[in-house]
Amino acid sequence: MIDVLVIGALGKMGALTARTVAAQEDLRVAGLVDPKFGSGEGPPPPVDAPAFADVGAALAAVRAEVAVEFSLPASVYENSLATLAAGVHTVVGATGLGDEQLAGLREQAAASGARLFVAPNFALGAVLLMEFARQAARHYEHAEVVELHEAGKKDAPSGTALRTARLMVEAEGSRIAGLPGEAPSRGLDVDGVRVHSVRLPGLVAHQEVLIGGDNELLTLRHDSYSRASFMPGVLLAIRRVATLKDSVVGLENLLGE
Repeated sequence: MIDVLVIGALGKMGALTARTVAAQEDLRVAGLVDPKFGSGEGPPPPVDAPAFADVGAALAAVRAEVAVEFSLPASVYENSLATLAAGVHTVVGATGLGDEQLAGLREQAAASGARLFVAPNFALGAVLLMEFARQAARHYEHAEVVELHEAGKKDAPSGTALRTARLMVEAEGSRIAGLPGEAPSRGLDVDGVRVHSVRLPGLVAHQEVLIGGDNELLTLRHDSYSRASFMPGVLLAIRRVATLKDSVVGLENLLGE
């Protein structure tokens, strides 16, 4: 039985993760963390488990083998630093980590012996899209990414879009050169790949990679119509994180093993 601490438990992803974990025979929700538990506001806990307003209080009161981080971008780094320092294997699904912060978490994981797993996206289809885009980068020079999410998503571009762009640029033999253009409406320049963000009610998580060639356009698209599409990946990460030899970024590293 793996005891799991769910951080950001009153958010949409956190609440669904808690309910999904509670339904598994080999997993148990050891505790829930969300700032709203301390304010007396917001919905009740999604499952019957001890609830805390902050990570420090949770770590002092309950034993957890794995922590799953789905809080806001502003708090993901400090929360993950605390769980790793406590020796708790940590699965990070919340976005907002910069390169320096990710390096800091890797250092803390190495120091404490806990394992760190970070996934910009837990949907299998999104992972495959990134892999196909990486392969295409060896054959085309120009690509742009359009990511579409719900209006309430705090970060833009999404972590998935940023990772997609960087995978294309860093792919062995990549030909991605980008196109010139400095106007704000051209989107964020991620090492030569323009990334455009859309935030609208009714959306969940959607991404297109548009790859332009000589008289042709290759379009790769993935759509998550429900957050349930992320749960198989979340469960895989929870079950596998303790077996990792080092810190790992990307769900593709857990597939096919």
